[in-house]
Amino acid sequence: MNNSKKPKEIRGFSLIEILVVITVFSILAILTTQAVLLTLRGSKKSESLTKVRGNIDYSLAIIERNIRNADFIEECPNIDESIISYLDENGILTSFSCADEEGIGYIASASGRLTSSEVNVTSCSFVCEEGIGETNPAITVSISARDAVLDAMEGGEITISTKIFLRNY
Repeated sequence: MNNSKKPKEIRGFSLIEILVVITVFSILAILTTQAVLLTLRGSKKSESLTKVRGNIDYSLAIIERNIRNADFIEECPNIDESIISYLDENGILTSFSCADEEGIGYIASASGRLTSSEVNVTSCSFVCEEGIGETNPAITVSISARDAVLDAMEGGEITISTKIFLRNY
């Protein structure tokens, strides 16, 4: 009997096998990177929307409180929809307006800027409607704003409109 064992053949990987493995791992790396980038972009957009929404909500709260407490609206219906002037509860004539500074729009009150410099108010209007019959006069405030820092892909943009009913004058 021949008990001699045949030595095992030592084989390595072929070039094609190595290329296939590298290709598979490359595709997995690309897909993983794209998923991470999309997640980061979505996170930035969410933060941007929160910032813009907070600024506009703050501005609307101030506008609504002051307009509701106003003693008199100077011009209703108003010709220039970018400004609304009113007599406040202390008898002082003041206003809210849509302003622009170096290409960045903002909402201004007589005392200063209501929106942050990181928010660009792209359009806004204050439309005063006279009361008819039993209906009180109302001001419709419409504001569109977007993030002034981030680009359109990552930045958030919102449009808000509200109607403020006034006291009977």
